[in-house]
This record gives sequence, C-alpha cells and structure tokens, in this order.
Amino acid sequence: MAKNDKEFVKEITPQSEDFSQWYTDVIKKADLIDYAPIRGCMVLKPDGYELWEAVQVGLDRRFKETGHRNAYFPIFIPESFLNKEKEHVEGFNPETPWVTHVGDEKLQERLAIRPTSETIIGEMYHRWIKSYRDLPVLLNQWANVVRWEKATRPFLRTTEFLWQEGHTAHQTEEEAREEVLKMLNVYRDFVETDLAIPVIPGKKTEMEKFKGAIDTYSIEALMQDGKALQAGTSHYLGQNFAKVFDIQFLDEDNQLKYVYQTSWGMSTRIIGAMIMVHGDDRGLVLPPKAAPTQVIIVPIMAGKDKEMVKEKALELQTRLGNSFRTRLDDREEYTPGWKFNEWEMRGIPIRIEIGPRDIQNNQVVLVRRDTGEKIFTSLDQLESTIDTLLTEIQSNLFNKAKKFMEDHTQQATNMEELREAVVEKKGMALSGWCGSSECETKVKEETGATIRNIPINQPNDLGTCVYCNNKAQHQVYFAKAY
Repeated sequence: MAKNDKEFVKEITPQSEDFSQWYTDVIKKADLIDYAPIRGCMVLKPDGYELWEAVQVGLDRRFKETGHRNAYFPIFIPESFLNKEKEHVEGFNPETPWVTHVGDEKLQERLAIRPTSETIIGEMYHRWIKSYRDLPVLLNQWANVVRWEKATRPFLRTTEFLWQEGHTAHQTEEEAREEVLKMLNVYRDFVETDLAIPVIPGKKTEMEKFKGAIDTYSIEALMQDGKALQAGTSHYLGQNFAKVFDIQFLDEDNQLKYVYQTSWGMSTRIIGAMIMVHGDDRGLVLPPKAAPTQVIIVPIMAGKDKEMVKEKALELQTRLGNSFRTRLDDREEYTPGWKFNEWEMRGIPIRIEIGPRDIQNNQVVLVRRDTGEKIFTSLDQLESTIDTLLTEIQSNLFNKAKKFMEDHTQQATNMEELREAVVEKKGMALSGWCGSSECETKVKEETGATIRNIPINQPNDLGTCVYCNNKAQHQVYFAKAY
C-alpha cells in the first residue's frame, strides 16, 4: 500500500504554532515512547531506550576514566533514614510514594520508593568507612527513581524515570569540592561533545539548590522555545549526611573525623533536551554520536531491476555496518518518498538513496538530515565521505544551537530589559543580582523567570542588581524553565 509522502509531516504541529504540542507529536511519531497505563509513566520503546543507552555509554566511560565504579543500592528506603536529614526529607516528601503493606500485613516502618539515594548510601558508608585508607569512595549508580509529580511530560518530568547518581566520600573538604566541579565538567563535556548541546555551568542560588546540600552546581541549556532546562547537577554535601549517619574515619593524625561528601546526577530528561534543542518542524534531528541509527539505506526498487537493487542495498548494509550504526529499509509496501519523510522525521543523520542508475554509475546519493543537502559520492569513497559528513553534522548542530543561545541571551540592567529578554524575546537575561532571596522572588513573581545559575566565570564589573538597583554580588542568568 502506497502512503502519501507528506502524511507524517502533516501530523507534526509546527514549533511556531505550539512548541509543547510539537514536542509531544515528535516523540510519539518518532516512536520513542508510549504512555503507560500508570499515571505519569512512560514506556521507552527501542529507539527511545537506545538514546538512553547512548547517554549511558558516553557518561559511563567518562566516569570510569575519572576513577569511579558502578554499584547498586536498594530501591526501598526506610522512613527513619529520610527523617534523619530534615531539610532533605522536606524537599522530597510531597513527591515520595510509600510502601505500607505486604499483602494484608502492615509494615512496622514505611518504606519510601527511592526518590534519591543519599540516605541509604549514607547508611552503607557508615558501615564501610573506618579509616582514611578507605577513602575516597567513588561510586556511581545507574537506577530508576520514583517521584509522584503533579504535572508530567515524557522525558522531562515523569513519575518514574531513569538516571545515574554519583555518591562520593572524601577525606577533606578540598577533595570533595574538587570532585563536585570535576563531575560538573564531565557533564558539560558529555552534553556538548556527544549531544551537541551548549550549556552554561554555574552555581545554584540558595533557593534553587538541592535540599540537603551546602552548594549545588548545574549545567543549563536553552531550548528553542526560549525556556532553560537544567541538564545535570553536582552537589557539595559537606558533612551534612556524614554527621546524620555517623560516617567517621580514623585519620592519619589518629583523630576521628567526619567524611566530606558529594552527589551528582543526570537523568532521561537530557533526551528531552536533545529533542528540543535540535528538532525542527519535520521531526527529530539527532546528533550522530547519540543517534541509534546513523545511516539509513533506502533502495529505489522497481520493475526488473528490483532484486538487483535490493541485493546491492543488502551488501551496503553489511559493509557499512562495520563502521556505522546502519539500517536498511527495504519494505516494498511503502513508496521511497514516504520512507524519506519517515526517516527524516526520526532524525537519522544520513540517508543513502540507491537505484539502478546509481549502481550503473558506481555511486549513491547521500542526504544530510540537518541541512537537507544531497551529495553524490562514489561507492569507492563511501566510508570516508560518511565519516566526514557525520563529523560535520555533529559540529553543525552544536554551532547552530550555540548561535541560538547567543542570539537569545541579552544583557539586562533593569526589569524592563529583563522582561523583554525573557517574556517578549523568549530567552535568557544576564543580569546583576544583589544576592537577596527577596529580589530573586520578586523577579520570579513579576516575570516567571528564575535564576538558572551563577556562572562560574564572573566579570570584574558586576554592575547593579536588576531589581533593587543596589550593588550586585553576582552576574546571573534569568530564564523561564522546565
């Protein structure tokens, strides 16, 4: 059955018309997820899960290169553990689901279903760490988390989601703080290098930091609708959890001391960021390093040459599969034009078109997803040409996203300029801030914008506070956010 060549594209709402609906249309049409029969939960279908696997591979390699090892801790956390750290439990309690019964029998103590793991890991570190020789402890966990969110959106905010959470313990504050910034840089390198998303690294304000942390750092990305998204966080916990869980060690001076801890995490919401940063009105646009399929082969099969073309396409799939993540679409019930639209919508970086005339000329047609450019290339030079194009596409996507961020970020010295930057131009404002929570709250109330972070690199002249006009303590990024 032949399909209308434009059918799929017509079913995607344009970004300019309704960005939120565009996002929902794309993830559904690209077959990344389906909605589960449980409120706020999603089923990750193969293409969606393979995007998460790309995140796992890219991050896991970097974690291990920096000396971290993987472990796994229980999903169930005793209520008494959470109650030991008051600020921490208050931050998560509204979203935490509880196990109260086994069958008809009521449990003596409620068990939280993991909202985060600082407390259960704190208990285990209390058992494991006895001497300075046991330090540092550098562990990461790949796991699922449950938070009963009031409003959910696939990838961005779901009741259950996948993530990694690093938890480290150190002998000194200096070592722990060094770890926090090191892992923030690991996140920045991964997101910019593998996902082609430019980010702003910086420190969160007291109002925005992780509950239970002394300091929280984040990387912030800008979506095409002008909203910011927190792409990863790294927390300096100090001795807060160490004192609560009595994580002490005998130091070299023969004195008992509390460890200094960190935690850091990135979740499946980074996939939502990748979709919103790179996608267009035709659907997904995937960076080659993360794309589950880098090359799709679409044979132009018709008449007496059909079997010859199909055989050549199979040969190409085998050949290219040694170097690239390659798929072949040789379905005969769909027209080539319909397939072109489908694979563009799914964001495959490079499409190969091959027909009888191409075989005669010892060539194929390559089509770039990011620009739509068609390139005729000899079969003899196919691997080298594809390799070059994938590198160019990866770089082009990053540069395009970076230019968008730069074009949609403006310096704002007063509330009128901030409102223009955030509300009218739909972007970010870089402004002076006096450091008071009062001014931070007033800006949020009047514009809907929050301080995304305090960039690590600060200018010499901080100017004045965008709200109260007093001397600024920091330059900060304001934006509406997911």
